[in-house]
Amino acid sequence: MTTIFENITALLREHTLSYIVKEHPPTTTSEESAHARGEPLKIGAKALMVKSDAEFVLAVLPADRRLDTGALKKLLGTKNMRFATPEELKQVTGCDKGAVPPFGNLLGVRMIVDQALFEEEFMAFNPGSLERSIKMKTAEYQRVVQPEIGHFSKDIFL
Repeated sequence: MTTIFENITALLREHTLSYIVKEHPPTTTSEESAHARGEPLKIGAKALMVKSDAEFVLAVLPADRRLDTGALKKLLGTKNMRFATPEELKQVTGCDKGAVPPFGNLLGVRMIVDQALFEEEFMAFNPGSLERSIKMKTAEYQRVVQPEIGHFSKDIFL
């Protein structure tokens, strides 16, 4: 059985995309991951699993921003939404908290990406592992994954 990391790197190689894999000590937060990667927090792609009325949805936003729950509820057309529990996260994605990659297509989960992620040239994320990161160009990610895009993040300082 292949791992999520292997599925992601196979997809990137299939499309001849350039990417960098970095090995690092286990990280569980966006801040720890950015520090371990030696990259700015703003290029981190934070993947949050939420449960709306009818489905699980992977919401991906820049790590230096926070989720605007009202905006995401509106985009999803739901009044009720909550974060997935660690058990649900593991069951749905096979990943631990902090390791979920921004590849809902490979996880079999609806995914919506905040448009602010594409303001940076590069993005970095944990690819199913707390001990690895992948850095790649956001334009190439968008071209290959073709995610649903919306606006549902806020500046962290607001």
